[in-house]
Amino acid sequence: MQFSSTLIQGTLIKRYKRFLADVELADGSIVIAHCPNTGAMTGCAEPGWKVWLSPSNNPKRKLLYTWEVVLTDQHHWIGINTHKANVLVKEAIQENRIAELVGYQTLKAEVKFGEENSRIDFLLTDHKKADCYIEVKSVTLLDDKAGYFPDAKTLRGQKHLRELSIIASQGKRAVLFFCVQHSGIQSVQVAKHIDPDYAMELKQAMLNGVQILCYGCEISSEKIHINQPLQFFS
Repeated sequence: MQFSSTLIQGTLIKRYKRFLADVELADGSIVIAHCPNTGAMTGCAEPGWKVWLSPSNNPKRKLLYTWEVVLTDQHHWIGINTHKANVLVKEAIQENRIAELVGYQTLKAEVKFGEENSRIDFLLTDHKKADCYIEVKSVTLLDDKAGYFPDAKTLRGQKHLRELSIIASQGKRAVLFFCVQHSGIQSVQVAKHIDPDYAMELKQAMLNGVQILCYGCEISSEKIHINQPLQFFS
């Protein structure tokens, strides 16, 4: 995924109210940027770190900048925009860069499914294969080279696991895809210490046949793209 416009570099002053970030630009001016990440963002938003913002060409938009990436003091690149995870996964599937998801004829996004009024991120279909339901999660929480999900308690995430379990029990393919937008993460684990209920739901989902895929990304101020599989530890 190439960024559609040249990103603007700045220095993070602070992130607050979940969706806002104060950023100092190179000319000394301070702007308020939209932070498209509802998570805790632990280890992703330290004051003084270099950040890159995408500008908006919509004069009616309240916030004219969106925070896209950050470079940590350990020189790790992190993709802040969780909405980009679906874009990255879709692009990688269409370009046959996810070996486990090659060979389907159609890809549909945001398809209604399940018994709890959910929408699956992607549905892959092919007349020679069982339907494949894919739920995408963005991983950015780092601890000693391992990535953890979730970074905060998530009732929504638990619901998605229950829905995937039902899909798998019906003989269809159900995939939980961890898109790792952190260059320092080398493997992924479930964050039992943060959300034990999610960990239990995930364990049951795996027993029911839900498949776990983890892929890392190459990240810069010009582009982000999925580039390698990572190991998952439950």
